[in-house]
Amino acid sequence: MSAPLPPLVERLDRLLPQTQCGQCGYAGCRPYAEAMAAGEADPDHCPPGGDEGARALARVLGVPPVPYDRNRGSCKPPAVAVVVEADCIGCTKCIQACPVDAIIGGPKLMHVVLDPLCTGCELCVPACPVDCIVMEPAP
Repeated sequence: MSAPLPPLVERLDRLLPQTQCGQCGYAGCRPYAEAMAAGEADPDHCPPGGDEGARALARVLGVPPVPYDRNRGSCKPPAVAVVVEADCIGCTKCIQACPVDAIIGGPKLMHVVLDPLCTGCELCVPACPVDCIVMEPAP
């Protein structure tokens, strides 16, 4: 006897890349999975998942596969944010923008990105007023 399948939302959420980037139009991967399960979103909204991710989501939903919507962004190799120490002014705007709490530091102190936690969503980059955050290939 095989184990029962997890609920649809859980199955969809497991297929998503967990970048929490919002490119899909939702506040993160779980809300997007919930919208797909409710029939409110199509499976082609996730640029980080690429065409392969869109096909996998469509398969679970039982709908015809389509490539991901390139108008939402591009599928890129995994990356992590890095703070350029010499330029950081300690404003904390990157900390506030990070959806996974991967950036640490205090006001007027340099901030650091914790590589294992960074999803590469790039939301911290535009939040930085001094452009001291760069994206580098994930280790």
